[in-house]
Parts: sequence; structure tokens; C-alpha cells
Amino acid sequence: MSQRSPFRAFLFAVVFVGFMAPVRADEPRTGTEVPAPAGGDAKDKTKDVATEDESDGTEFLRYVDDEKHPRLESAIATYRNADGVVVHLVAAVHVGEKSYYEGLNKTFKGYDALLYEMVKPKNMAAPVRGQRTGSAVSGFQRFLTDVLELEFQLDGIDYSAPNFVHADLDVETFYKLQEERGESLLTLMLRSMMAQMARAGQPGGAPPITIFDILAAMNSPDSARQYKLLLARQFQDIEAQMAGLEGPDGSVLLTERNKAALRVLKETIAKGKKNIGVFYGAGHMHTMEQALVNDMGFTLEGVEWRVAWDMTPAAAPKGQPARKAEPVGAK
Repeated sequence: MSQRSPFRAFLFAVVFVGFMAPVRADEPRTGTEVPAPAGGDAKDKTKDVATEDESDGTEFLRYVDDEKHPRLESAIATYRNADGVVVHLVAAVHVGEKSYYEGLNKTFKGYDALLYEMVKPKNMAAPVRGQRTGSAVSGFQRFLTDVLELEFQLDGIDYSAPNFVHADLDVETFYKLQEERGESLLTLMLRSMMAQMARAGQPGGAPPITIFDILAAMNSPDSARQYKLLLARQFQDIEAQMAGLEGPDGSVLLTERNKAALRVLKETIAKGKKNIGVFYGAGHMHTMEQALVNDMGFTLEGVEWRVAWDMTPAAAPKGQPARKAEPVGAK
């Protein structure tokens, strides 16, 4: 086992809390062509819409290692059934560029219904932008927002839109199910760390990150971009990482919440909605896709990519060389 793998496993646990844990809201204290998304601009999405190899499943999150324009991209995968119902799986990144959320808000207006994830108390209204909660997960996500100089999803997305439909567990049911399974945030983090350590050294994974890489990024003049470059590479094997969270009977965090989302999706289709978006964390999407294709009769039509993190180097002042896109510690 690599001497650096324990730190890499710990780093993934941090990334898991920041980006893959549920967006949590507490009560406030005070046929042939992919349908074009409504709105959005050229800066927050790639121009091409590519068809994926269904045998391998769709990729929902990818790091594009482009020297001039390195970026983390999330997918909007579009599916259609024989009745003409179109479902868009919109892979969410909980901390992203302001332009990323602005583009999504415009796109969501074109859907008959937008199903969203959020573990929140029963009968609680949708959160308003800027609403603060007592959730430790939400607090950590806001901390990452500051460190990475990005925007928090609850600040960027307009959850008050009339076509938004809650499609998640309520917080009471979430904790009840976790208690029954003996599951907690700590046990999931430990499970993910053990899975990471077991896979250390296997080919095809992201390059390991050391404490020295973190310190170098911290002392860099563009530290926020360097942090993003280091973290974005860890999403290359996101499917395997999320699989490491699942126990023999799945997990509440992924399995049970996916069941809730799919149940609401079926209810929404039964109500006659024809153009539906499902806005959930990227780690949920592989299982949702399997349910759509294998159980519900949908066929993948295409995938559009949106830029969630833009890590393009800043233009250098006149007379100075431009900064390289390569992250510290990448060699």
C-alpha cells in the first residue's frame, strides 16, 4: 500500500462531506435530437452534445485536463421513453461557479417540473437564497465556498421557482432510517476511507495528493485555483468512490434517497408532465440512470456538459509570463 494512500483517503472523506453529502436545510433561525436547454450561455456549457456508450454507463462528472482551460464539468443527460416523456438527469455540484448556477436556473425554467434533493424537515418550505442553517454539512460546504472562491448551491439556485418539486427524504425519516441501519456521517466517511485505501495503487485512479501538495497550494499566489485543480482530479473515479460508501444493503445517503427521488419521478410522470429534470448530486446519477433505462423503459439520447469549476489561469500582467495550469505537486 502506498505511504500516501491514507492521506488520499482522508482527503476524499473531506471532499465527500463538501460535495457528495446531501444539501441539508434546517428551519431558518431568524426523438432523435436532444431538446435544447432553455437559457444558459456559452461560458457555462460546452457546445457539443455527445452520445455516451450505454454499455459502460454515462459519465456524470469529469475533470478536463486542458492546459489553457482546465475545468470540472457536470453532465445533463437526457432520456426519452416511448410515450414521449423526457427526463433530464442534472448532475449537481454543491459548490460551483456563479455562472454555473445562473445557467442552471435558466435551463430549469424550461422544464415542466424540476425534482430536487434536500434533506429538510417535514412541511418546511423551499429555502430562500442566502438562508443559513445549523447543519454541520452545510457549514462545511460554505467553508469550502470561501476557500475555493466559489458559490454555494443554496445561494445560487432559485428554489422558490413554481416548477420545483421536493424529491428527497425528510430529515426525520432520514435519521430514523440511519438509526435502524446503524449508519452515520462518521461511519460513511470511515467506509469511504477504507475503500480508498483498499484501492490505493490500482491503475486508472487519480494521482495521490500529499500534505505537501496542500501546503504548496496554500502558499501559492492563486491558492483557490490550485486547491480546485488538486481536488478536481479526485473526481475522475467518482463512481468507484461512491460505491465505497454502500454497505451490503446499500445506504440511506444514496440508496434510500434515490428510491425517494424515483418514487416522486414516477408520480410526476403519472400527473402528465412530459419534460422533467432531476437535480441531484453527481454521485446519485449512475443508479438513477440504471433505473430509468432498465426498469422504466427510457433510452439515453445525449449528454450536455456544463462547466462547474473554471480553473483557467488568470492573465498575467504585461511583461510577466502567464501562470501554468499545472497544479502544484502534479509531477
